[in-house]
Amino acid sequence: MSQPSPAGAARVVAVVKDLFFVARIGETARLAGVPIQFVKTADALAAALGSPTRFVLLDLTGDFDYDRVFATLEPRRSPVLGFTTHVLARRTQPWHARCDRVVTKETLTQELPSLLTGGVTAKDQVAP
Repeated sequence: MSQPSPAGAARVVAVVKDLFFVARIGETARLAGVPIQFVKTADALAAALGSPTRFVLLDLTGDFDYDRVFATLEPRRSPVLGFTTHVLARRTQPWHARCDRVVTKETLTQELPSLLTGGVTAKDQVAP
């Protein structure tokens, strides 16, 4: 599921399985005028990263093969915004350091419009 990209515009690549968040993120991106592409595997992520990418939005609670996801991300070095929940922060902590920023789903929901348009900057990580 991707949206048309204006000529030359870098899009956001979202590694998200949760249909609720796919719908929420997709609608927010549409309203912000930011192209977005959703992927569910490391192979699909590698293909998506062949085009200019503003940043990668990564669900750290999605039970992905995170070793493969990060191995795919590292040579391309697009900024990575990971998101988790307070409850799962300790379980997802091994991947926090490999992201440029990690937020809770609540923070993601609040900040998503500005993140989509402004990009990702390193801030404090979620405390376990």
